[in-house]
This record gives sequence, structure tokens and C-alpha cells, in this order.
Amino acid sequence: MTQHIEEVRVPDPRRADQLPPRTATTVKFWQRPWIVPLWLVVAAFLYVQTSPFIGVPESQAPAPPHAGFAAYYPLLIAHIAFGTVVMLSACLQMWPMIRHRYPKVHRAFGRVYAIAAIPTGVAGLIIVPFAPPVGQIGVTLTTALFLASTVAAWVLAAKRKFKLHRRFMIYSFALLMNNVWGPVIVKIGMPLGVDITYLLESARWVGWVVNLMIAQWFLYWTASRRREFA
Repeated sequence: MTQHIEEVRVPDPRRADQLPPRTATTVKFWQRPWIVPLWLVVAAFLYVQTSPFIGVPESQAPAPPHAGFAAYYPLLIAHIAFGTVVMLSACLQMWPMIRHRYPKVHRAFGRVYAIAAIPTGVAGLIIVPFAPPVGQIGVTLTTALFLASTVAAWVLAAKRKFKLHRRFMIYSFALLMNNVWGPVIVKIGMPLGVDITYLLESARWVGWVVNLMIAQWFLYWTASRRREFA
């Protein structure tokens, strides 16, 4: 008498479609201690950066000299306005509760983020050559990388490649938050007597380099964990 033994197939770890589905883990709000500080930092940054331009004519606005380029100020305002939308959308995009419990809201603000990122980035690239020369290379490189990573994240989400989408969205967020470093570096360095040229130049490089290093460390750290922390 022959005994039939059912073949047991071991999932191939290289095949994502053969792996068992992950169990969703509920994480309490207090386990994301960076959410509230993120909102506070973004709110303070936007207030400091936008309030000098609200209701102020161009002649009184704190814009650098841009003789010979009449579109500089309108593009600067567009850059600030769309940039504000991008930063507020980023806070919602990085909020895990919204991503897990309200995926439609996450997708909607993801589109808002990507759509607003394009005009703010393009406007920034146009006005950079007419801005003071200090830090121009750093700003141009940061903005180009921000646009590239944002577009890549959008395309990957449309193709439903969500792991790669998450990676490039984190890169985009890290490059975006580079802006917060500028006022901090200047405010700390000026009372110490550091030359403003060195402060402005370092503000255009330190922020995005450090942020990308932190972002890459974060990706390495979460890659070995079963639960997403982004």
C-alpha cells in the first residue's frame, strides 16, 4: 500500500508574492514622539520665513537685489507659497496614523505634495542664478535632487512599487527639511562672530547632507525590522 505524502513547498524569500502577509501592528500616538515636534518646527519655520512677505510691497520685502530680472519677485512668492503647501503636506505624509488608517487621505496629500513640489522647485531653480552667489551651487544641487526624488516617488507609487516609493519619499522629505537648517545655522553662528559668508555657504550644504545621512541610516534601521517606522 502506497502512502501519499503531500509535498511541502518552502517559500522563496526572493519572491515577495510567496511570502506570508504581514500582520498590521497598531502603534499608539505617543510611540511616535517626533510628530508633534515636526509640526512645531515646520510651523515656526513657515512663520519666520513667510511673515516678512505677507502684505508687504516688493520694495519693502527682504528680497536680495535682482536688477534686470523683473520676474524674480513673483517667482520668489510662488516659490514660498508652493513651498508652504509642500511642507504642510509633508507633515501629513510622514504621519503613520494617516497612512495606515486613512490611506485615501494619504494618497490625496501625496498628490498635493508632488504637484506643489514641481512649481516650487522649478521657481527656485530659475531665481537661483539671480540671487547672491553665496551658496548657489548647494541650493541648485539640493533643489534638483529634491525634484528628482519627488518625481521618482510619485512614479513609483503609480506603479504600486510602494517599498521604493517609501524610500524616495523619505529622500524627498530629507531634502525638503534642509531648509530648516539655514535659519538655525545663521542664528547660532552670528553671535559667535562667524563671517556671514561662511554661515550662508554652510547653511546650503550642511542641512541636506546631514539629512540624507540620517534618512539612509533610518532606512537601514527599519529594513531589519518587521514594522515600518516611517
